[in-house]
Parts: sequence; structure tokens; C-alpha cells
Amino acid sequence: MHIDIAGLPPEGIVFETSPLAELGLALHALSEPGHHPGLHGWATATSAALEPDLADRLHEAEFLWRSTFSDVFMPFAGVRGGDGRTGSTLAEDLDILDRLDDERFVSAALEFTCTSLYGTGAPSPLADAGMRARALDMASARGPRQVDFTRELLDDPVSVRGWVRRLLEDCDRAFFADTWRRAEVQLAADARHKTEVLRHKGVGAALGAVSAALSLDEQTGRISADKLTEATASAAGTGLTLIPTSFGWPHLTVLHAPGWRPVIVYPVHRPELPSPASVELLQLRMEALAHPLRMRICRNLARSPYTTGELAGSHGITPPEVSRHLAVLKKAGLVTTRRRGRYVLHSLDLTVVARLGSDFLEGVLR
Repeated sequence: MHIDIAGLPPEGIVFETSPLAELGLALHALSEPGHHPGLHGWATATSAALEPDLADRLHEAEFLWRSTFSDVFMPFAGVRGGDGRTGSTLAEDLDILDRLDDERFVSAALEFTCTSLYGTGAPSPLADAGMRARALDMASARGPRQVDFTRELLDDPVSVRGWVRRLLEDCDRAFFADTWRRAEVQLAADARHKTEVLRHKGVGAALGAVSAALSLDEQTGRISADKLTEATASAAGTGLTLIPTSFGWPHLTVLHAPGWRPVIVYPVHRPELPSPASVELLQLRMEALAHPLRMRICRNLARSPYTTGELAGSHGITPPEVSRHLAVLKKAGLVTTRRRGRYVLHSLDLTVVARLGSDFLEGVLR
């Protein structure tokens, strides 16, 4: 993935904190604890303390943050004519969310149905009948809650926007206000430090301080993010925002929607991973992942369950070819399947994959 910053003045790159982005990642950690082994204690305690009504509403809306981190949580990047600045409080961030026009809000909220079109600048499902039909069809593969949400959003976006805001405000009262108070000091300090590095040592040094997965080609003015996504965004005319998160590891999130300000959300620390597994099993799993297309399939399956047909469409190959690759991944114990009505959904076993690095290290040191 690349972000072009050629010709962007130094002041066009900023480090900021965002309570709303952090809340979205906190909700992701609650719904996908397998992505965040270092947050199990927080996630367990927080989930146990939720009122049943709030827990039910979070379950209804979790596709906004579980499999796809919706751009709804970074509205400052999408407000037309905005300055790209985040809010200093969750209330201010939510006010910015209210300024996001309906077309961009709806497209961002429906990323979980249209991820393969994310970087193409596809028309809004509010205005295009074909995109509306696609969104409803893709939602049907996810489940009845997703279909209901999609239909309500397309029919009455104003009502759903109000529902989402009240939900996030209730999260703030229930647990996030206290969580943010503890996290804000560290995140603000990290943003200040990275800003000083940027000011005194330049963009390349600042990106290196952010993550080893980021690099800058000084000649072309292009930032590269070591992610499996193939996409290019431009910061010309918009600028680039980098946001630290204490809940995001291991995710390095890059907002690259056409017409939006590019945003990189990066983790400020890395918790330890668990251990175990035999060398023979490790070898089988690493051989299964050696094929570049299987790696790309795993990227899809790590974010959300997919059908064979969806994977075939995403990668431009036939369903039988996808089935052959899935068979290799299943034999290695990396992929699981389950049936939902007429759909068979495949998922990546995140717990198994999360152990690969530590299993490898134990294997070579044993």
C-alpha cells in the first residue's frame, strides 16, 4: 500500500489523537479478543460489566468495527471542506461525525459489504441502484442483522446516524470515558514526540519511529506501508494524519478512500504473544502460507468470514481454484468453516495464526 506525499508541505503531515478512533479500536478489541492477546484482561472485565441492553446493541452494530474498521470512526478525514483536525473530546469527534454528509456516512458504514470496491471510488448506494442491490446481497451473506442494518441505513440514514451516535455516547458513559482518561496521556505524549521527530529529523525518521512497516522513498515522495492491500492514495491537497492508538496492535490501519484525507492509525506498543506447537505442524503451516495468493486469501479471512464465491470475485480466479487453496489452509489447521443457510463461510483461525511467530522462535531455539 502506498501514499503519495510528493509536493506536500511539512505542515501537511500531522500527528493527532482521536477519542472516536480509539473507541472504535476498543470496540474491535472487545469483539475480537483473538486479535489482541495483550488486552484479554481489559476485554473480559469490560464485557462482564456491560449492561445487557448496551451489550445487545453493541452486538447489533459490531460489523462496523469487528471485521472492517469503518471510516465512520475517522470522520475528520471525510468532511468535505473540513480542515482534517480531530476533536479533543469524544463529543467533539461525534460532532464532526454529524458533519459527514449522508453519502459518505452510508458508504463508510457499509464497508463490511463492499470492501472489494473500497479504493475504487464506487458510487454511493444511496444514489446508485446497482450498488444498493450489491450492498443488500453482500449483507445477506453476513447474516440477518447485517441485512436489517443495511436496509434501515439505506432507507433512513438520518435515523441510523442518530442511533449510532447514541450507542457511542452510551459506550462513553459505560466504560470509555475512564478508558480514555488513562490512555490519553500516553497517546498525546507519543503524538508530541513524533511531531518533534518530524520537525527536527524529517518525514522518513518520523515514519521509522511510528512503525517498521512504514518507509519513505525520498526520490518519489511515496510512503509504503507493508500491508497485503494493494492500493495507492494521494495526500496532495488534503494532507496526511497519523494517529497513535493503545488498542490497535497488531493492526496498522490505513484510510485510503478516494476523496478522503489519508490517515494512518498506528499502535504505540506491542503486547507479548502466547507460545506452543510442534516443529512439524509449524512447518506445515508455513508451507501453506508460502503461496502469495493464499496469503491474500488469509488477509480476507482474518477480517471477516467469506464464501468461496466472494473470495473468487475478490481475487479474479475461479471458485474451484479458491477451493484448492482453502483445502491446503484447512489441512494446516489455519482455516475453519461454518454454514449459514445456503452459504458456507470460511474464517481464519486467529489464535493459531497469532502463535506462528512465537512458535517459530521456540522451534529454532529449542
